[in-house]
Amino acid sequence: MTDTARTMPTTVLVTGPSGAGRSTAINALEDLGYEVIDNLPLSLLPRLLDGPPPSRPLALGLDVRNRDFGTDALIATIDQLAARSDHVMQVLYLDAAEEELVKRYSETRRRHPLAPAGPPMAGIARERDLLVPVRSRADVLIDTTGLSPHDLRAEIDRWFVTAEGRNLGVTLHSFSYKRGLPRGMDIVMDCRFLRNPHWDADLRARDGRDGDVAAYVAADPRFADFFDRVKALIDLVLPAHKDEGKSHLSIGFGCTGGQHRSVMIVEHMAQALAKDGWHVSKRHREMERHDTLASKERQA
Repeated sequence: MTDTARTMPTTVLVTGPSGAGRSTAINALEDLGYEVIDNLPLSLLPRLLDGPPPSRPLALGLDVRNRDFGTDALIATIDQLAARSDHVMQVLYLDAAEEELVKRYSETRRRHPLAPAGPPMAGIARERDLLVPVRSRADVLIDTTGLSPHDLRAEIDRWFVTAEGRNLGVTLHSFSYKRGLPRGMDIVMDCRFLRNPHWDADLRARDGRDGDVAAYVAADPRFADFFDRVKALIDLVLPAHKDEGKSHLSIGFGCTGGQHRSVMIVEHMAQALAKDGWHVSKRHREMERHDTLASKERQA
């Protein structure tokens, strides 16, 4: 993007099939400082942009529920905005595999807007067909299949953070190697060489947030040196990534089950980085998965 383009008003059109994450993306853009308008009638959009230049970038949510929605009308609007020399327009398209959309509708038990009286599958198939031409016009296409809302927010940050809102965020992930690497990791550290609380009967059912588990891991003679060296590496790369304009860095710590060692290290590293002034968030993938399964069992 040129310096001239950076100073122009910016509008992001957010669209895609129902259930693909449009609401999450809209909320993430609002958190980044965008002015959000959801499902503004297409006929009013040119008039909105013909007014006084907005003080903030705009994020406009558009989907099949829009009063003026039609594939041709939406394509015409995109063409009209893209042709303007006084405005920067981007199309963000959220997509997901058909089976993933069906699964999401089944879990939420919501009716599909194009099949309010029938099974969601019929509405999903019809909507995907309608949006094929729009998908081909996307400037940014994010496949949300397998992404959690947290993952999607990180993707939105990566693509759309503004210069004013640019502040490097760090997410620390704990995970089990048995379930594979989390998506989108920038750095991954293997913690499986540390002594494993799983083999202590009193600690097996607990996790790395427990004080006794943390003490058990920290008692490994190799722990302190490992932790200090990893912290030194992170201290080196975070300012460099920030200087390069990166908005987010994901660092993973893996162990066998994703319950003890990796969780403990994420907790301690998050405290250390937050103390240094970094904006840090934590994700314990296997713990979240366990909590989700337990919640579903309680609801059943």
